[in-house]
Amino acid sequence: MLRRVIFFVFGVLILSSFSGVKKETWGFFAHKRINRMAVFTLPPEMITFYKYYIQDLTENAVNPDRRRYAVKNEAPRHYIDLDVYGDSALYKLPRYWNDAVEKYSEDTLMAYGIVPWHVNKMKHWLTKAFLNKDVDAILRLSADLGHYIGDSNVPLHTTENYNGQMTGQYGIHGFWESRLPELFIDEYDFFVGQADYIERPQLRAWKAVEQAHLALDSVLSFEKILTEKFPESKKYSFEERGNITTKVYSREFSTAYHDMLSGMVERRMRASVKMVGDFWYTCWVDGGQPDLTALIEGFTEENRKQLEEDMKKWNIKTIESRSHESDR
Repeated sequence: MLRRVIFFVFGVLILSSFSGVKKETWGFFAHKRINRMAVFTLPPEMITFYKYYIQDLTENAVNPDRRRYAVKNEAPRHYIDLDVYGDSALYKLPRYWNDAVEKYSEDTLMAYGIVPWHVNKMKHWLTKAFLNKDVDAILRLSADLGHYIGDSNVPLHTTENYNGQMTGQYGIHGFWESRLPELFIDEYDFFVGQADYIERPQLRAWKAVEQAHLALDSVLSFEKILTEKFPESKKYSFEERGNITTKVYSREFSTAYHDMLSGMVERRMRASVKMVGDFWYTCWVDGGQPDLTALIEGFTEENRKQLEEDMKKWNIKTIESRSHESDR
């Protein structure tokens, strides 16, 4: 029997245990918060359906990360290494997939990440799901699309130096996108207004990457500046995570970095929330604006059991992928 979801006007933050868990993109709970708050951007014709399934959309926001080590070609969907394409790559790279393949080859693109193109592909898949009134696909693709949009808004997802490994800043990935939201997310305002229709989704996906990449220099340089001012004993501390004592960036260092970034993390998360809502709404419009309230009971126990089976498979990591966790 389908379990009903309790409606919340405000997103509820559920902190998962960090014991034995890698810190993935945006942090698990940050991805969940983005999808959850995107629901509240939707118009009346959509929000009843999305609020009914808000727990599914929230919990399944992290499924793409779970698949990264189990599904071939999943990892490149989360990032794009702009710097490997040379100077001004942000402005020179073809915006449309076929043009990019013709210029660089599909193998090259897959080697260095495809997140903006994959967001657009997901848009087409979700539009088709609305056209087919396929509840299972609507929920699955909505959750996944929210994840990739969130990733496209992360500065460190736009560079080959994604974890500071090239600049002596190893661990900065988890610091920026997991530790900072973990400490400060309750201070952020995620009410970003109503969703808007996107006229050119592919270019909108690239706009997110552009805005994220332009913030990259600050992400790296500010951490270096502060590291010169903080001794090792002040930069790091130890916290209990489950039953494990873990070395983390200290609250003092984290606060100084967060203040120096002047709201960057909040801005990137707000941009993600708005963009997710905009894409969901656009897919629904392009998908014929189906009556979603009539579809609420369409997500069956069989669908849920299949998802649970998939998650078991994804936990068996057989494929190498970028790790964003710190060894510290």
